[in-house]
Amino acid sequence: MALVFHYLLLVLVFLDICAAQPFCLPGCTCSEESFGRTLQCMSLSLGKIPGNLPEELKLVRIENAPLLELPRGSFANMSTLEYLWLNFNNVTVIHLGALEHLPELKELRLEGNKLRSVPWTAFRDTPLLQVLDLKHNKIDVLPELALQFLANLTYLDLSSNRLTVVSKSVFLNWPNYQKHQQPGCGAKMLSNMVLALHNNPWVCDCRLRGLVQFVRSTSLPVILVNPYLICQGPLSKAGQLFHKTELSVCMKPQVSTPTTNVTIQIGQNVTLRCLAQARPSPTIIWTYSLHMWREFDVLTSSMAEDTALSQLVIPSAHLVDSGNYTCVAVNSIGRSTLIISLNVQPAQVLPASPSLSISSEGNTYIDLRVVRQTVRGVLLEWLAVAHVPEEEWFTLYIASDEVLRKEVVHIGPGINMYAVENLLPGTKYEACLSLESQPPHQGQCVVFVTGRDGSRLEGRERLLHITVVLCAVLLAVPVAAYVWAAQGPCNCSECDLHCCPLHRSAPRCPRPVPQCQDSSFRDHLAVCEDGKGPRDMEGDEEKEEEDTN
Repeated sequence: MALVFHYLLLVLVFLDICAAQPFCLPGCTCSEESFGRTLQCMSLSLGKIPGNLPEELKLVRIENAPLLELPRGSFANMSTLEYLWLNFNNVTVIHLGALEHLPELKELRLEGNKLRSVPWTAFRDTPLLQVLDLKHNKIDVLPELALQFLANLTYLDLSSNRLTVVSKSVFLNWPNYQKHQQPGCGAKMLSNMVLALHNNPWVCDCRLRGLVQFVRSTSLPVILVNPYLICQGPLSKAGQLFHKTELSVCMKPQVSTPTTNVTIQIGQNVTLRCLAQARPSPTIIWTYSLHMWREFDVLTSSMAEDTALSQLVIPSAHLVDSGNYTCVAVNSIGRSTLIISLNVQPAQVLPASPSLSISSEGNTYIDLRVVRQTVRGVLLEWLAVAHVPEEEWFTLYIASDEVLRKEVVHIGPGINMYAVENLLPGTKYEACLSLESQPPHQGQCVVFVTGRDGSRLEGRERLLHITVVLCAVLLAVPVAAYVWAAQGPCNCSECDLHCCPLHRSAPRCPRPVPQCQDSSFRDHLAVCEDGKGPRDMEGDEEKEEEDTN
């Protein structure tokens, strides 16, 4: 009895010890530190933050795990957490509200992830955050008010990201920096601010002028981890240190051109020029009324660091090209526009020239294009401009090398769209459009190919499959079966065959009436129902002709 009591006492002690030990996630390590209980999960296949973590944790460290995102409410039951380290995972997205229920958080480390942006307003839920480590990510944008909710932040690491341009207002709006600038702050014990911005692809143009000035003048309370920031662009400033870079003030684009009115003769080539001066370098685009129908080459070159020349090249100008051409120059500061008027005159207006003489037929401009294609049809649309009466009709020609007949359609005035139907599938066609009184010219035609008929292809593939199967079955029949068939008599009443293949003298069975016909099999070799090959059939037909004669 005493022995049983002793064993029972040991079991109770063991259960009491197990109950006293807090829960720890399988595969992870839990320990007690001076600041509280910690959880470390290293190289585990965790796809998300576990939802059953104990509430008393002070530090959570999850590294080298396939974490892809931090969804809303990821730390709902961890209100006492002070240190969150999620380094070297695959986090690409932090959802708004992911940091809810973390009022005591002091450190957030996200080094070596794949973040392109950060929801900076999410830090409204972490008012005590002091350390934010975001190095070795892919962050390329930093809003001016990014740090407005980080009132106690003293360490910010944005090194080794993809930042190219950042306004100095980001750091001037840093709450801790503003505290230091307040009158009488010398009597207060304010900690310094550590900032890391190195190893970013900085583009040293006018947009970075403020940050360069801020870095040059940095002193306490701001401490740069690496004060030697380097320009990576543009080409003229690549490799320069911020301290040695001189940047100009940004400027809205200013555009100019040699002349705003251009007059040419029909058939001539013309180049419209637009010179834009701006800081940073502008983007130049051209707009004109027929840009959907007439696409011209645009050549843009850099004349200087802040000057670009854009040229719109119009070859063989037509009367329809007359009109206004707008050059638009845009940069981050603003935009400017310039209108160039082009006037294309007919040949008879200007003095005659043998090299530039164009017949009256050249006064007609027709642009024909395919809008939609089907297996057996096509929808055509055209733009026509001509110096002819408005009642002039059009003639549409549809031809193909595989179809002998050419289709000619006469279309009334005011119509610019026509649907052609009943075409052959998988066939190349040429469509030409001209005025009814004129033949089509080069540039008034379009070539297209109709789609392939999937049902017909499927039928041919099925027939080929059946033929292959029949051949395989015939080849698999034993030779003895053929010998037996040659010796046995033919009985037409017992089978539906017309005759036996090897008995020529046997009576012929009447040809059965076909139950169905499929035109899709016309191109394939028919199977002889009486078992004769093509030559045997020809011989019998000749014999029958002799008997009738």
